[in-house]
Amino acid sequence: MGAVRYDVPEPDAFTRPYWEAAARGLLLIRRCGACGRAHHYPREFCPHCWSEQVTWEEASGLAALYTWSTVHRNDLPPFGDRAPYVAAVVDLAEGPRMMTEVVNCAEGSLRAGMALRVTFRDGKPVFEPGR
Repeated sequence: MGAVRYDVPEPDAFTRPYWEAAARGLLLIRRCGACGRAHHYPREFCPHCWSEQVTWEEASGLAALYTWSTVHRNDLPPFGDRAPYVAAVVDLAEGPRMMTEVVNCAEGSLRAGMALRVTFRDGKPVFEPGR
């Protein structure tokens, strides 16, 4: 049996479309048909108006860096092999905030509000500089 990994999701029937899309290089979010607002992480109801009229939609993949922290030590596999890495919160162009990782960017060049775009590593969305 392989080593336990703490960066691999455990999809269920509801989140499976999100992870299947990510494996194909697409970022999905949920949008409410009642109030029109987008949200992320995926939920079966709108966190803004509580409507259940929510559907999947493909996000643009564009975001702005909201905040970040450089992680220098993490003993959970496979994070220890990646340290240091940048854990971040980004504002998606569609509105929701998302926890993620920033890759392909020198630590000293990170700036609040900097333009980011989604890319994928092992079927999981991460963000890198650029539009």
